[in-house]
Amino acid sequence: MASTSDFRNGLTIEYNGQIFTIVQFQHVKPGKGAAFVRTKLKNVKTGKVIENTFNAGVKIDVVRVERRPYQYLYKDDMGFNFMHTETFEQISLDPDLIENSDLMKEGQIIEVNFQTEIETPLTAELPASVELEVTQTIPGEKGNTASSTALKPATVETGAEIMVPLFINENDIIKIDTRERSYSERVKK
Repeated sequence: MASTSDFRNGLTIEYNGQIFTIVQFQHVKPGKGAAFVRTKLKNVKTGKVIENTFNAGVKIDVVRVERRPYQYLYKDDMGFNFMHTETFEQISLDPDLIENSDLMKEGQIIEVNFQTEIETPLTAELPASVELEVTQTIPGEKGNTASSTALKPATVETGAEIMVPLFINENDIIKIDTRERSYSERVKK
């Protein structure tokens, strides 16, 4: 058990039977009345952010979360299969636990967050960016490829479709921001 004085950004707590991460908090001491803490909490499972106010000194349940590196192996009817990079233990994760799972390619390292008390995976996070090869896109028209604001759809090697600038061609390797699911830069022609 902890109290509101232990709040910090990134702390994972259990609140109303669900697990949340503290995104932002502010201790408030009004001139009249009791102190309180305003918070923004992000639901670990759904990603939804809520605002909540706690009275100062209220006891909260802290959830211990551990990040572990796993390598993506393959996908089957049970879900996505991963192997721990140090212990070689294999696990299968439900696709709902992985945001932008269609940007993962075999052999890629991701971080899996575990609730350590009950050894349950909570979420899996891709690296901030990935490099993938463009397998299909329409060719840019001659003289129209210098524009960096015009975009066209492109399919990458994992089957995901993202919007890219007109100068990107098939077989180019591009860097993709996995959080915003957007094109970052061309790595190699």
